[in-house]
Amino acid sequence: MLKNKIIKPTEGELEILGVLWDKGEATVRTVYEELCKTKDSGYTTTLKLMQIMFEKELVTRDSSSKTHIYQAAVTKEKTQKQFLNKMINGLFAGSSADLVLQALGGHKASNAELEKIESLIAELKSKK
Repeated sequence: MLKNKIIKPTEGELEILGVLWDKGEATVRTVYEELCKTKDSGYTTTLKLMQIMFEKELVTRDSSSKTHIYQAAVTKEKTQKQFLNKMINGLFAGSSADLVLQALGGHKASNAELEKIESLIAELKSKK
């Protein structure tokens, strides 16, 4: 797994990573079939993207058998954090509060989500 490397996956690479995060590991065929459920995708395009992702160290590949098995080399959490930090700095002038207010203002949060948010706020307050 990459530790401190900045992750810059494209939209297509994020879709592939999403499949790998959900499944743990998968062949190109499995990823392709999952992608086809939500959009038009070509097998060779999926294969080429996954080869590029391997070169960029976004995925690992087990080549010990004829069918290569891929796994995400980056965690979902790390990827989300890096994209979120970029968004906070770029769109919200470094204000995480503005991001949260925008997200909650445009989205109806469930009671469970609100409880998680309240719990996180309480935890953050207790650390000060």
